[in-house]
Amino acid sequence: MIIGIDLGTTNSLAAYFSEDGPRIIPNRLGRHLTPSVVSVDENDQVYVGETAKERGFLYPQMTASVFKRHMGSDRKYPLGEKEFTAQDLSSFVLRTLKEDAEAYLGQTVEEAVISVPAYFDDKRRKATKRAGELAGLKVERIISEPTAAAIAYGLYEKQKNTKFLVFDLGGGTFDVSVLELFENILEVRAVAGDNYLGGEDFTELLVQHYMDRMDLKSAELTQKTLGQIRKQAEACKRSYSQAACGIMNCRIDGEEKKLEISLKEYERMCEPLLTKIRRPVQRSLSDAHVKLSDIDEIVLVGGATRLPVIRDFIIRMFKKFPDTAMDPDEAVALGAAVQGAMKERREAVREVILTDVCAFTLGTEVSVRLENGTMDEGHFCPIIERNTVIPASRTERFYTMHDDQERVRICVLQGESRYAENNLLLGELNIQVPKNKAGEESIDVTYTYDINSILEVEVCVTSSGQRQRQIIKGRENEMTDREIEERMRELSYLKIHPREQEENRLLLLRGERLYEETVGDNRRRMEHELQKFEMVLNTRDRGKIEEAAKHLSQVMEEVEEDNL
Repeated sequence: MIIGIDLGTTNSLAAYFSEDGPRIIPNRLGRHLTPSVVSVDENDQVYVGETAKERGFLYPQMTASVFKRHMGSDRKYPLGEKEFTAQDLSSFVLRTLKEDAEAYLGQTVEEAVISVPAYFDDKRRKATKRAGELAGLKVERIISEPTAAAIAYGLYEKQKNTKFLVFDLGGGTFDVSVLELFENILEVRAVAGDNYLGGEDFTELLVQHYMDRMDLKSAELTQKTLGQIRKQAEACKRSYSQAACGIMNCRIDGEEKKLEISLKEYERMCEPLLTKIRRPVQRSLSDAHVKLSDIDEIVLVGGATRLPVIRDFIIRMFKKFPDTAMDPDEAVALGAAVQGAMKERREAVREVILTDVCAFTLGTEVSVRLENGTMDEGHFCPIIERNTVIPASRTERFYTMHDDQERVRICVLQGESRYAENNLLLGELNIQVPKNKAGEESIDVTYTYDINSILEVEVCVTSSGQRQRQIIKGRENEMTDREIEERMRELSYLKIHPREQEENRLLLLRGERLYEETVGDNRRRMEHELQKFEMVLNTRDRGKIEEAAKHLSQVMEEVEEDNL
């Protein structure tokens, strides 16, 4: 069984292909979305999802979130006395999704198609693949989120030729892709984006606004208080879908601090972020040689596209209403599931030819002759330009710089800067050349890039025919099976929390949070109800526990509503 996984910044989810088409797999709590949050307790127990998110309000120093933004980097997340990379934390999320899928489907899940932002570079894509392997999943295919969304929307089944734009604004990343459909070919024309722009940034605007208005400084507040402010900011942001005014109300140092923020005020605050969104949209259209008026449909992906400020912005920019036929949170996972079915060559899936593009320019470092005749080192020479349809192969010829030069070094780079040092070094080759006068010897450098993000570099000395070939895997080579096993052993001291206990533990954590957030009668009520629930849990009577859990949930809803 191959499942599709949308590994998101804020939430993650999995899907499978059934007889009735792609379907979302509910998690252990019966919900479609699993928060991409990981928490570890003092006993090395790992919590993932809603339980981890709830623990984050109570134990922020033991909880990590929004780590997708740093996938493939060396950044460490300290959880108590231990440290984890974004790759490690993502593997916990993926393992939880795998276990939930196996419990729901009643069979072993060994393989997954995992989606990544279209604008993820080679290093981030490989880190995502390794996270899947650490979770016990075979990951042969990584699919770009906009492509997955396009498949899910069933656009490839439309009868007419269509140009459309996928607008993907998730919790932490933004992608925009221009695609064209003709016959059974779905062609990605151009991609652009920002790996550090998403719904979380729109929440952060409210956090900073509240702190400025209340004259609060982060350094003077506890992690719990900051978490409370962020929770209120998220609720305020969501309220704009139904109201023209949002409210943030936090208890800080025993004092209630309430702030009303109008939708118009919030829209003004969002202008700099909307400007940042506009640039990748314009860049993708320019690279695809497509005008705004040529776009037939706009497809929305990512939970942040629900924000009224985003929808209004899209309507103003494109002068048309976007397609909202599918849940923007689920589109990518469903598309990944369809891709998994295609990989299995399931008869129910009509084969569609998918073409993708190279998201970043691939090139090498060269020296250039300036107008005054001097040579200047460290310049970037593109070989495969960004948004070239892949698979692609391009060749460039380079010449020796010095008399009696014996070797030529080829630095394989990825990026858009004019200067080599500002781009990502993927690898390098050194090849021997015959001694000769400067400029008399030359080499042909061929880059071949395929749809699985594998780059082959071949260097040929034109005078001798000598060749050197290398598969570039980036600065960090892919982990071997032995390295993966070793890392899994290193993480084996961690214990994933048992499924059957999760709902009750989540209720207790939510109750503890509400107890801390409330005062007076509501606080005393929460203490009483939590004690009652804990006593029922000790009976181990499943029927009584279910009844008590239902009652406690109702009480907490009333208390939370009273707190607003």
